Amino acid sequence: MTEGGVRKRLIGTVVSDRMEKTALVRVNRLTRHPVYKKYIRKRSKYMAHDPLNQCKVGDKVQIVESRPLSKRKRWQVVGILEKGNTET
Repeated sequence: MTEGGVRKRLIGTVVSDRMEKTALVRVNRLTRHPVYKKYIRKRSKYMAHDPLNQCKVGDKVQIVESRPLSKRKRWQVVGILEKGNTET
């Protein structure tokens, strides 16, 4: 966690929901190259705790930093902002 007890919050898209009580969330962000000043798209994947298994693939969710819950899980799903397409 960051200093002062303020937890980081990120918004991303659920990529996988196959694990029990866990969602894999991809977060996209734009960064500016320090030398060339061109904007670059970067993305990261986070494993987030989803205790009620509400998240489905394609959902837009907000995740918050938390204590370590397992080997790779350090985030929790706060809420679902937007439901994704569930057409298969």
